[in-house]
Amino acid sequence: MVSVRRIRADLTVFGRGYVRARIGLFFSLIFPIILILLFGAIFSNAGSSTVPIYIQNNDNNSPASLGFITALNSTNAMAITIVSPDVNFSQYLASHSGTTGIVIPSGFQADISAKPPVPVSVTIYGNPTSSVFGAVVGVTNAVVSGFNLKIANASAIVGTQQVSVASKTYKYIDYLVPGLIGFSVLTSPMFALVNISSQYKRDKIFKQLSLTPLTKTEWLISKITWYVVLTFVSFFLMTGAGTLFFGAHITYTVGVIPFLFLGPFLFVSLGMLVGTVSKSVESAAVVGNLITFPMMFLSGTFFPVSSMPDYLQTLAHVLPLFYVIDGLNNVMLYGNYSSALTDIGVLIVLSVVVFGLAVRFFKWRED
Repeated sequence: MVSVRRIRADLTVFGRGYVRARIGLFFSLIFPIILILLFGAIFSNAGSSTVPIYIQNNDNNSPASLGFITALNSTNAMAITIVSPDVNFSQYLASHSGTTGIVIPSGFQADISAKPPVPVSVTIYGNPTSSVFGAVVGVTNAVVSGFNLKIANASAIVGTQQVSVASKTYKYIDYLVPGLIGFSVLTSPMFALVNISSQYKRDKIFKQLSLTPLTKTEWLISKITWYVVLTFVSFFLMTGAGTLFFGAHITYTVGVIPFLFLGPFLFVSLGMLVGTVSKSVESAAVVGNLITFPMMFLSGTFFPVSSMPDYLQTLAHVLPLFYVIDGLNNVMLYGNYSSALTDIGVLIVLSVVVFGLAVRFFKWRED
């Protein structure tokens, strides 16, 4: 029979040792916050609707050229920086890490005001393979079409009308916070249990524990309980940091509870299984890294899985961490609880199977 008293006793001893070591607390609680601050600062403008662009007006600030720049600015699609006509535009872009720019030629107003008008072209600088360049070309062509329509005194036959649809715009930090919660759920218990189980086996500590009333199942449940508690603390610290410093759109809901419980349950069991079946501490570390690192980078930790190539998206759906992060995104960002139930179902199955295997292969004494 599983004894709650023995689990509590082992949990108390393990927790005290964990807190005294401090390095575990650093990587469990502080390191994910450092990652949020680092990536949040780097990508703080990611997801912005405006494209930075440099414009050089070589027509002596004529009314027509200024009107063209005003028309570009009114689209709200560009963050415009005006460049002096006295500098070499290509060199200016290179020295300012600019990739896209527009040059209005001299004689712009004279050519479009002539009778009949003389064809004139603005020059767009950029990398044709860049999506930003395509956006700039599209917006510029739309403004050019408007100018042509006005010059020709033509009437607009086909127009547009707008229908407002409520939507929520997500920033990079909104995806980063659930991803790093998943990162913490994976790395802390996984690396710890791989290391603990392999070292305890090597140092015969499991053999000594076999002489106590504590059972294998109770020992493993104790570790799962500790990392579940640690995960909840880490969750509130990370969401608080993301919201406080970067204005992340975080919804606190009871829907996160299954993922904060099932995640540590699964990865504590998986770490225990890897450490148990490995022949040495070194081989356990290698196997643990081979399992962990693909999940860290392919499960949506740092970037949405939807932005990856199709074959990597297929691979991501095989990785257990994907269902933790996808579920957290569903409940914290999208409010999509039906999809979250699918993620929970997959995690329950995986957790039960891996826990069963960990208990099955976990031995107090080596043969």
